[in-house]
Amino acid sequence: MKVPFATFLPMHNEIRKDLDAAYNQVLDRSYFIQGEECTKFEEEFAAYCDAKYCIGVATGLDALWLVLKAMGIGKRDEVIVPSNTYIATALAVSFVGAKPVFVEPTIETYNIDVTKIEEKINENTKAIIAVHLQGRAADMDAVNAIAQKYNLKVIEDAAQAHGTRYKGRKVGTLGDAAGFSFYPGKNLGALGDGGCVVTNDKELADKVRALGNYGSDYKYHHIYQGTNSRLDEMQAAFLRVKLPHLDKWNADRKRIAEKYLQGITNPLIKLPLASTDEYEHIYHVFVIRCDRRDELERYLNESGIGTVKQYPIPMHLQEAYKELGLEQGDLPIAEEISNTVLSIPMYYGMTDEEVEYVIEALNRFE
Repeated sequence: MKVPFATFLPMHNEIRKDLDAAYNQVLDRSYFIQGEECTKFEEEFAAYCDAKYCIGVATGLDALWLVLKAMGIGKRDEVIVPSNTYIATALAVSFVGAKPVFVEPTIETYNIDVTKIEEKINENTKAIIAVHLQGRAADMDAVNAIAQKYNLKVIEDAAQAHGTRYKGRKVGTLGDAAGFSFYPGKNLGALGDGGCVVTNDKELADKVRALGNYGSDYKYHHIYQGTNSRLDEMQAAFLRVKLPHLDKWNADRKRIAEKYLQGITNPLIKLPLASTDEYEHIYHVFVIRCDRRDELERYLNESGIGTVKQYPIPMHLQEAYKELGLEQGDLPIAEEISNTVLSIPMYYGMTDEEVEYVIEALNRFE
């Protein structure tokens, strides 16, 4: 049997007619930027997140840096960033001229270790970016308590957490603003790039919208030195088709995760934490750890099972961030995660037979 790491076919086959209709509708209208589809999707996604405002942008990375820029964060400022995340989180800080300051995660959650944040705060610190990595909510109560103590902004990187709840509340409204990505592989993915900013702050929302539209609040009137970052009509239309199915798709991922968590018993393999009422997990990816990760990866691939190594080089060891002066051993938890994690198949529509095949293969590894 062959089990891909991911496939969109089960998802898209169920909604193909609706996707085709959405495409034809946008094509027939001949209105492709800042039209009705984008406006309606923004309203619908804001409502889904229990938020007041949603601003469609071109990518998840743009969502984060536009928020930082709208907050006035720039040169000589510092922003707390988890050391274990996709590089886009740090790049957003760099793009506004600020410095990303890495804080280690906990090895159990992969999310930022809130007990290590305060030691990295100084007079230049302006914000904390909390990443809901892999679809598991970060410890937002603790993050917000620290931010309030030091008068810092809180930004959620929710690129992998569409629909995740933290203590009963949807992520996206647990800080000052949140950035989402609609990259095709996300739990809510477009058929190309896309992203959005979610917030309850009208002033911030208006500024983000203007900054992403060449700094313009209305046509040919420019109040900021902005950029071009807008969610196009076609992608918004596709996302509108997909959004009503998101909870069902997330529930199916949880079904698969529960089977993995119950069925994988190999002591060589460390499993992720299960979803709980307080810290929901919607399993954007299902990540295991193994001290012999590369051997395990070869074994699974030879068995026809697709895998992905998530972030095999941690950010502080990437050439892009050599100016920070960090060396191997400086952030040991991020390094251990990079050296040991492996993502196994996780996608809507996996059959029980496929899940069992993966479980059996993992349990045979020795």
